[in-house]
Amino acid sequence: MRVSVSWLREYVDLPADLPTGDLEQALVDLGIEVDSVVDLRETVTGALVVGEVLEIEELTGFKKPIRFCRVDVGAANGTGEPQEIVCGARNFAQGDRVVVILPGGVLPGDFHIGARKTYGRNSAGMICSAKELGLGDDHSGIIVLPPDTPAKPGDDARPVVGLDDVVVELDITPDRGYALSVRGLARELGHALGVPFRDPGLAPAPGGTAEPAYPVEVRDTVGCDRFAARMVRGVDPTAATPAWMSRRLTVAGVRSISLPVDITNYVMLELGQPMHAFDADRISGPLVVRRAEPGEKLTTLDGVTRTLVAEDMVICDDTGPISLAAVMGGETSEVVASTTNVLFEAAHWDPAMVGRTARRHRLFSEAAKRWERGVDPALPLVALEKAVRLLTEHAGGTVGAEILDLDHVRPRTPVALPVDLPSRRVGVAYPPERVVELLEQVGCTVTRGADRLGEDPGETGVPAAAGGDVLSVTPPSWRPDLTDPADLVEEVVRLDGYDRVPSVLPTAPPGRGLTGPQQRRRAVARSLAERGYVEVLAHPFVSAELADQLGLPADDPRRPAVRVANPLSEEEPLLRTTLLGPLLGILKRNVGRGQRDVAIYEIGAVFHPRPGAGAPPAMGVDRRPTDEEFARADAVVPDQPRHVAVALTGEMDPAGWWGPGRAAGWADAVEAGRTVLAAAGIPADRVTVRAAERAPWHPGRCAELLVDDTVVGYAGELHPTVVATLELPRRTSAMELNLDALPAAPVVAGPAVSAFPPALIDVALVVDESVPAAEVERALVEGAGPLLEDVRLFDVYTSEQLGAGRRSLAYKLTFRAPDRTLAGEEAVAARDAAVARAAERFGATLRGS
Repeated sequence: MRVSVSWLREYVDLPADLPTGDLEQALVDLGIEVDSVVDLRETVTGALVVGEVLEIEELTGFKKPIRFCRVDVGAANGTGEPQEIVCGARNFAQGDRVVVILPGGVLPGDFHIGARKTYGRNSAGMICSAKELGLGDDHSGIIVLPPDTPAKPGDDARPVVGLDDVVVELDITPDRGYALSVRGLARELGHALGVPFRDPGLAPAPGGTAEPAYPVEVRDTVGCDRFAARMVRGVDPTAATPAWMSRRLTVAGVRSISLPVDITNYVMLELGQPMHAFDADRISGPLVVRRAEPGEKLTTLDGVTRTLVAEDMVICDDTGPISLAAVMGGETSEVVASTTNVLFEAAHWDPAMVGRTARRHRLFSEAAKRWERGVDPALPLVALEKAVRLLTEHAGGTVGAEILDLDHVRPRTPVALPVDLPSRRVGVAYPPERVVELLEQVGCTVTRGADRLGEDPGETGVPAAAGGDVLSVTPPSWRPDLTDPADLVEEVVRLDGYDRVPSVLPTAPPGRGLTGPQQRRRAVARSLAERGYVEVLAHPFVSAELADQLGLPADDPRRPAVRVANPLSEEEPLLRTTLLGPLLGILKRNVGRGQRDVAIYEIGAVFHPRPGAGAPPAMGVDRRPTDEEFARADAVVPDQPRHVAVALTGEMDPAGWWGPGRAAGWADAVEAGRTVLAAAGIPADRVTVRAAERAPWHPGRCAELLVDDTVVGYAGELHPTVVATLELPRRTSAMELNLDALPAAPVVAGPAVSAFPPALIDVALVVDESVPAAEVERALVEGAGPLLEDVRLFDVYTSEQLGAGRRSLAYKLTFRAPDRTLAGEEAVAARDAAVARAAERFGATLRGS
């Protein structure tokens, strides 16, 4: 929302010497976000003058239309000769008055203007658009001044276009739709500065008549609870928008179109009431306000033909829809250059309907922005009176005596407010008289009820102090956001001053830090990051086809998924049951953008529906749910275990002058699983890795990770079919592990450091290639006994001499006694016992024996 301070001064008595900083602070104190407060006089330097277009020569042979203009700028250029300027805009003609900045001037953004040769002609200066002057976002054409502009060529253009004013640009939150108007902002500044405010929404306006201005039928009074209209006949179609109105629209960022349309925009900005102007002669038959028929089509003012759905509200005549209600009008009934009979419409529409329609059609008009935030239903007749008065004043014509007003607006429901609730909620003493004063200042009607609240919370959900008065508060029509006691408390605090609310930090209870699961997740994340994995954060939403793409069996527990009631995308309506789907999507995207070596990980929740959970219980906001309601609601919530997953492709060790690189493979994914378990505090002797088969991994290159014989995760190379379906690089590998399934980490005793030397013995065992190396290692540990300190696999060897299907596993065994130096015979005996256990269990033989 952009508005000039001069416009605000018409309705609020701002101090003449009010600094811009104080103006900004006053709005911020009221909870209104200020993007900027700009003194326009300082934004453009140099000669900015009014010019009159004398000649236009169309240049051809270029990719876009180019015009060579000779513009009269009076004596501003020092010579009095016409200024030669090349311009690409098409919305002006010979004789029009425009805004020209001469060489040496500087536009917003530090854009310096000079003289140069372009498109084969000399160009000295620029004919300016509103965007180039920093007055708005309209860059579709240059500013054409109204014919009644009193300035002559060469005069300073700043006061003509409003560059002698101060402009406030605000970011209005969704709950404060009333602030999207001069009326609302002036009222707020009156509150903040304690100065008089004159409400333009209370201007006198005649009521509806028995004979309507135009026959209208409203078939859906929920979507449209008020519809008003007035007719003006015989207007001058050539009448131009007055300069003062055009200037205010330009400063607000709205392009001037025609007088009737400009008036509707002007009234919308001033009062906050969106309106529409119809060409009455282009309407066929009575108007009907209804929901759209599915599949109906309407070409809106932006030239786009839109297919409507049943929730859209439309205004129709005998030919069908002529306006997408509350969002944008249609081409068939718009005001055109020959319009002489204008039908003004001002209505009140359902905010939820408008918001969904605007998003569905991606049509966020200025009207829709206001409707979805809430518009005062008491404004239609006032807005119509203002519109017809402005039109007849500047374009003549006759206002019809008939006034249509179909009013189905329901009166506001009073809100019961314990008078001491603001004090109890905020911690600041607000006397009852102060609470009433501030609420009435907002516009509420406040009566002190005879009933009293005790300890029973009643409808407010907050019990009052014993014997406390209860206020009956009826919010004003322009504040649809005030519906609950908490809303009224916020208004009391806001108007009394947020700076009065004490800032008190809660005392941190002793002995509380990160929980065990939080410490474990941080340790896991740190360990993976230290090994070169990059953390990513994926959306938890997946498509219904993902289970098939991952090759999950029909009975796989990861197939059933929770469907989101209102998904961000209809293509991904389900909550993930595995981290791999979104994680592999991120890997694919990075590979597609040129990253050849990718190693990523994510720690997050997966969602498993509870069988037979049913629907959640209905719980209101008027009281705290009971323990039983909490339990019933919790039983419906899906199970959400925390998983960790990695995905990797490309080179794990890069190639370089030091030698060839090493491609990432299934072993790296398995090692990532071991890394996670070690970081989680699980001792290595409680971890088992063995071959397994599980989608989406390759059946011959998949391992399951076990802790105390309980499967906690899987790792390995992805199945070639999955890789092809998801368009991933060959040999892509992944690991996924359930962190919540891990047992608590045991208390680890400090290691005993022996002062005696170790005995190092290597053994190479020949076994069948189907025997897992981890199982051989376990057998060696069992057979060696307590003297074995460490065992490590350091070589895997295959050859024809070993025989088909056989391989050699070489282990380095470390023996040590805690109380003495081992004799050679003791170490050899322990080694032989270890080999014997491996031979007994797997038929292992010493290589070379």
